[in-house]
Amino acid sequence: MPTIDPRLSLALSIHSNKGIYAILLGSGISRSAGVPTGWDVIQVLIRRLAHLKNELCEPDPDAWFRHTFALEPEYSEVLGEIAKSPTERGQVLRAFFEPTDNERTEGLKQPTAAHRAIAELVSKGYIRIIVTTNFDRLMELALADAGVQPAVISTPDAALGALPLAHSPCTIIKINGDYLDTRLRNTRDELEHYDRPLELLLDRVLDEYGLIVCGWSGDWDTALRAAIERCASHRFTTFWATRAKVHEKGQNLITLRRATVIDIADADEFFRDMRDKVLALEQFALSDPVGPKVAVARMKKFLSDETRHINLFDLLNAETERAYAEITSARFATTGPPIHWPEVLARLRTYDGVSETLLHLMICGAYWAKSQHEALLLRCFKRISDSDGPQSGGLTVLNNLRAYPALLLLYGLGLSALARGNYRLLHSLLYLKIRQSKYQPEQAVAAVIHASAVLEPRHQLDCFSGTCTGLSDHLFELLRDPAREYLPGDTEYDQAFDWFEYLLALVHCDVEITRDGLAEKKGQDPDFFLPGPVGRFAWSSHHSGKMGIEQETELRTGEVRPEKVVALIQAGFFESAKQHDDKYRDVKAAFDRFVVRARFDMGRR
Repeated sequence: MPTIDPRLSLALSIHSNKGIYAILLGSGISRSAGVPTGWDVIQVLIRRLAHLKNELCEPDPDAWFRHTFALEPEYSEVLGEIAKSPTERGQVLRAFFEPTDNERTEGLKQPTAAHRAIAELVSKGYIRIIVTTNFDRLMELALADAGVQPAVISTPDAALGALPLAHSPCTIIKINGDYLDTRLRNTRDELEHYDRPLELLLDRVLDEYGLIVCGWSGDWDTALRAAIERCASHRFTTFWATRAKVHEKGQNLITLRRATVIDIADADEFFRDMRDKVLALEQFALSDPVGPKVAVARMKKFLSDETRHINLFDLLNAETERAYAEITSARFATTGPPIHWPEVLARLRTYDGVSETLLHLMICGAYWAKSQHEALLLRCFKRISDSDGPQSGGLTVLNNLRAYPALLLLYGLGLSALARGNYRLLHSLLYLKIRQSKYQPEQAVAAVIHASAVLEPRHQLDCFSGTCTGLSDHLFELLRDPAREYLPGDTEYDQAFDWFEYLLALVHCDVEITRDGLAEKKGQDPDFFLPGPVGRFAWSSHHSGKMGIEQETELRTGEVRPEKVVALIQAGFFESAKQHDDKYRDVKAAFDRFVVRARFDMGRR
């Protein structure tokens, strides 16, 4: 029966159990960096001994060492014969781990692809514990390059004073010490046991975490073997990566831990592949359909972490593309037999469902985004808003309805930007150029995306049972819950909605006429009006006893400017240059006259 590739099982386990797997690294991890393994060091040291004794050890250095010293040519025995104290051993070893100028130029004794792949997984929170028998600092260097400052434990004192493992983003446990510390464990006696604090720490790791072993044979580190042997629990799987046949001592540990063996070419290939698979799963999870609450939680996390800008892009881009594919699919075809108004309303609600997650993301983004994030929000909005224009033979009402998702996102972005007081983003949004037809130049959003363009007032009257601003009312009700986190009070929300719709209408007028055009119209008729989209603000202002949005944004000679107007002028609305508000005054006055007329006309229906 076919079995699952153990590499796939490993990637799935790491991705599904973030931070639960520890990595155990042996000397094989640093081989491709030119850092010698313990056995490589033995061969060099034996040759040095033979040279000092003026003897020839070739062609078999091991046999020469046995004959000369009556000892087995093991790492601990050879090093112990050359250097009698830990300090001397540290000095001897230094040259094996620190690069010369030539080695540095050749890229030797620098972090390998394996080290960097592990560091990337650490930076993303997938790996938090690294246990290593190595003395070198390649892992620390790779982590530093990835922006991670690990807690390094290489002595009993460090083990006693360390943060709990769960509270540290990354902990490196160097069980045999660090080559710059004189308390290295090299000889057989030193490798027989660890000090009690290190033993207790290692026992915790082996008991509470899964284990990924690579580059370690299990032959030399007696105390480490003993720690693995005395661990009775196996909460998570052990994966043992090896490029050669595992010897008896290592095989016993594999059997004891019921480990999954993974055959590898080398450590670089293994860890690169592991990283790629885990990150592929991460990207799949980001593009996998999720509910609005989960998507917003992810977005907040990515917005708050400057290192997650790629994740933020992937999340928002994937949801934008999903929504785009839906709203341009055959289910929203614009051709066919004549439709009834209940069908139009049903189509609006279908658009609402398709756009729901993206809408929540846009609202969250507009509120929390920093300046560097705003381009991404606008890019995604433009993707939904751009259109090639009416389809040949399509029904006009359905063709126009294709702009509804963009209208929905526009209102969501606008309300959220107002809640944060981000008039810079609001300006970029309303004046953003989008394409509504491949035969026409791009136009500002405010000129072409508004309720009346999506559904004419006379059609709103039919669709929404007697109100010419029914689509505005629909958006008001629909957006209340998504915006509640940012506009919690009902009155606050009501006022923000009116202000956004009113501003959208003013900008609509603004982009349709120049300063010179305004001056010409004023000269011809001081009471001229500028038509624009009229929303529910016109009725709430007209019928309530409270002062409406038209009055709230009035500029009166000698009076302090309303805060809303000051923000507009400073953000560059209405071709403003800081304090120049003449165009705003003229556009507002002309549009307000149009609103009075529109109220009268609508009231007669």
